[in-house]
Amino acid sequence: MKFKQSDAQNQRIERITTSHLVVGIDMAKETHVAQATNFRGIVLSNRHLAFKNTAEGFEKLKRWIESLQQKHRLKSFIVGMEPTGHYWYNLANWLVDLGIHVVLVNPATTKRNKENRDNCQSKSDPKDALVIADVVSRGYYYEYSRQSASFQRLRVMMSDREFWVTNSVRLQNRIVRWLDIRFPEYASVFKKWTGIRSLATLKEFPSPLDLRGLSTAEIITGWRKHMQRAGGCSGIQKAAELLSKANRSVGDVTSLREAKQDLVRLIEEYERIESHLEQIEKEVAMLLEDIPIAGQMRSVKGLGTIYIAAILSGAGDLAQYVHGRQLLRKAGLNLAESMSGKRKGEVILSKRGSAVLRKYMYLATLTLIGVNPIFRQLHENNLKVKHMSKQKSILKLLGKLARILIGMVHSGESFTPEKTVHTSVQAA
Repeated sequence: MKFKQSDAQNQRIERITTSHLVVGIDMAKETHVAQATNFRGIVLSNRHLAFKNTAEGFEKLKRWIESLQQKHRLKSFIVGMEPTGHYWYNLANWLVDLGIHVVLVNPATTKRNKENRDNCQSKSDPKDALVIADVVSRGYYYEYSRQSASFQRLRVMMSDREFWVTNSVRLQNRIVRWLDIRFPEYASVFKKWTGIRSLATLKEFPSPLDLRGLSTAEIITGWRKHMQRAGGCSGIQKAAELLSKANRSVGDVTSLREAKQDLVRLIEEYERIESHLEQIEKEVAMLLEDIPIAGQMRSVKGLGTIYIAAILSGAGDLAQYVHGRQLLRKAGLNLAESMSGKRKGEVILSKRGSAVLRKYMYLATLTLIGVNPIFRQLHENNLKVKHMSKQKSILKLLGKLARILIGMVHSGESFTPEKTVHTSVQAA
């Protein structure tokens, strides 16, 4: 049985003709390395080219490519590179601005093909560049094109937001650790320590020793420094619960002065980061007003601002995708299976894609199941009628979300619940 190549790969191979120079570049922080082959993968350069990550280095690469073109009488050329970290970005954009055809190669593909040429596991920058060129000549690449200004801005803002979210989570975990050691009973009074009343408590009475001997009225007075509606029935009840737990607390009281100073710094940093995140979310919401696709996505009840922004920043313009499966592959949510003879391995997610896009598409699907009547109905049907596991149903609905989003973009229509239910009933 012959291995059947996908139509997409066949089309990519057909684009590379006998008149093409194929250039592979291994990216690094300071010095990049380039190698060149023809369409068959035969090396055309006498020696690899090393060039700096500067304007002069980029010009050096351009002259080197043009000289190889003239020497071997090749009319066209294609430049392939790995999207390694952020090192590739400036060179790729510089080349695209010159009208040069730039393609990207998955690092996993390079890693798996590095022994093809010499049957050796050795690794070097020139060899990696040659492997990249070889992989491109066989059509194992995907196109790179610069997104519009709105999508680029969205990508930067969401990347910034992800950084601050990560830091916020780390701070929250450290504050929870602090409470577990100093006031382990605190969680039984305040289920969420991030609430207004809880934060007021942590600022005024962080340890059980600060609460012992106080009255409920004194606690409420302390809360009023940080919140407006501190009293009332709920305030009195919480103050009484807090006093009861503090009087019987088993929290550690050693080095309490230093520990309280640490908590003050942690809370200040947490509130500062939350302020950053609120500002970013406002700016993201304003930017989405300039992206027509975002308006269509809002018609899906449950897809909030952050989910929409995360999907668009990770996937780019959804109009570039023909089918929802392409969006799933971009996120690494396509299925992978290992089979050989009678052995049938477990079907798993490939996870060969954007981890951030994968995370937010998964979280968006969970939210839709919780708040969107259509997705909740489909989920219940999967569980009760089709007898799927919860996880399998979630992944199936995730694929449906991808198809809905791409379908909406190409049709120019908003989300129509009737069509979704009708299609699902027919499929069932």
